Amino acid sequence: MPIKKILIVDDSPSDRQFFMETLSKQGYQCVTAENGDEGIAKSKSETPDLILMDVVMPGTNGYQATRAITHDEATKHIPVIVVTSKNQETDRIWGMRQGAKDYLMKPIDAKELLAKIAGLK
Repeated sequence: MPIKKILIVDDSPSDRQFFMETLSKQGYQCVTAENGDEGIAKSKSETPDLILMDVVMPGTNGYQATRAITHDEATKHIPVIVVTSKNQETDRIWGMRQGAKDYLMKPIDAKELLAKIAGLK
């Protein structure tokens, strides 16, 4: 299934803006959420083709939101890429155990991000 709509879940306005600009230029439709709870809700209401999930956010963190999305019958088909500044191998392993399809480190390289998205198609 081609990826057209991407949900960006990040509490940083500058990171959301970077993702929106980078992805919109490539023709992707972008929807944003500012925290894990909003991300979980929008994963159901917006039915995106992909979710980019930050980890460190107030309230429900990205790991908890990823687990909720990937274990819910209504949303478990949506791939999640964790996008975070947490750079330990244990963080990456934990993110993948929550159901993430991939893990990217901030600061994000636009070419690497687009390659990861293309690889999901």
